[in-house]
Amino acid sequence: MLVMALVAIFETVYVGMLGTTPLAAIALVFPLIMLMQMISAGAMGGGVSSAISRALGAGDLARAEALALHAVVIGAAAGLVFSALFVAFGAPILRVLGGSGAVLGEALVYTNIALAGAILTWLLNTFASVLRGTGNMRVPSLTLLAASGLQIMLGGGLGLGIGPIPRFGLAGVATGLVVAYALAALFLFWFLRSGRGRLRLRFDAALQREMFFDILKVGAVSSLGSFQVVLTVLILTRLVAGFGTEALAGYGIGARLEFLLIPIVFAVGVASVPMVGMAMGARDIERARRVAWTAAGVAAALLGAIGLVVTIAPDLWSGLFTSDRGVRGAANLYLRWAGPGFLFVGLGLSLYFASQGSGKVLAPVLAGTVRLLVIAVGGWWLMESDAPAWSLFALVGASMTAFGLCIAAAVYLTPWGIRATLTPIGLRSGRSSTKQAHTMTEPLAE
Repeated sequence: MLVMALVAIFETVYVGMLGTTPLAAIALVFPLIMLMQMISAGAMGGGVSSAISRALGAGDLARAEALALHAVVIGAAAGLVFSALFVAFGAPILRVLGGSGAVLGEALVYTNIALAGAILTWLLNTFASVLRGTGNMRVPSLTLLAASGLQIMLGGGLGLGIGPIPRFGLAGVATGLVVAYALAALFLFWFLRSGRGRLRLRFDAALQREMFFDILKVGAVSSLGSFQVVLTVLILTRLVAGFGTEALAGYGIGARLEFLLIPIVFAVGVASVPMVGMAMGARDIERARRVAWTAAGVAAALLGAIGLVVTIAPDLWSGLFTSDRGVRGAANLYLRWAGPGFLFVGLGLSLYFASQGSGKVLAPVLAGTVRLLVIAVGGWWLMESDAPAWSLFALVGASMTAFGLCIAAAVYLTPWGIRATLTPIGLRSGRSSTKQAHTMTEPLAE
């Protein structure tokens, strides 16, 4: 996850070499790419890992393999929808985000390639999520690591033009992404079909509505959380812009650190999903909750330590990006107010992932809405009151705290009990009927 975050930094560097217009264009497209990655890997991917791990925890390999097929169908369908959406409405969407003129033209060059191939991103993340659901973290991680390295080399080479390769600009950068993801998806597809994993991807199972629901009851609800995160970023960026260029630039430097912290929580959280899911499938609720709170403690400690450092010494981060006193002062102000909230971001996001493993994700997603409301309502009130910039940064820190505490309360109060109505008679052979395993592990109504 750290390397995937660094890809964004490398991409920014070599796109910056292409000029200011391409750099502005890639910044315009970034929220759309981020949204697709968050939904396919974090939201729907969590739903896939959760369903498969719960089936394996119940000892039902046949159901886990059938769920893998349903996951691939969902991923392929979602990828085609994303592609059709951006091919048909890419220009209007980018105009709403502020694109115009040459910047809009360059942005469309990138999206027409990168987002037209959205199905590759969805399939890659779906295959990786299937493997994570079995407890296999190594193969998806190494595959994504290789894809990230290939994307950097191809994107930079084709974008800038190296040796006999002509300079293709943003079209080359986008092509690098598509080719890297296509090769990685093909490898994971081969791995799942080969039987080298804990399950084999088969195409002989009949599609069932109940299995789609088992994935989507977590994945679709989690997708709302991804939309909330992107909407919060857009609202906050618009609010900070009202305080001037220096405040906006300083906020951008501070917020960049927050974005780089997300992969840390994702790594801890995505590891907790199959652990919680398998414990739930085995009807060991105590272990599932212990895993969830342990992971939350780890994530909170890691992000809390980083937040403490930048609160006390913000120049350690802001000094890496600018020597302008005004911009640096704004960045330091943001870090001093937002830094203490990093601990609660780690707490909340980790518990959100653990809730995916339990299949009980609605309450944490709704609790996460609190941050959006605090930023939207509080930010509007501050703007109307002509409050200083530090007050908005303080609001950001308060929203992070509210986010973490509300999700923690939601997880603490939500029962994770399951109803056991059948004896697992098929577990001796490692397989039980799909219907039996589903009934055994059917979650209680929230």
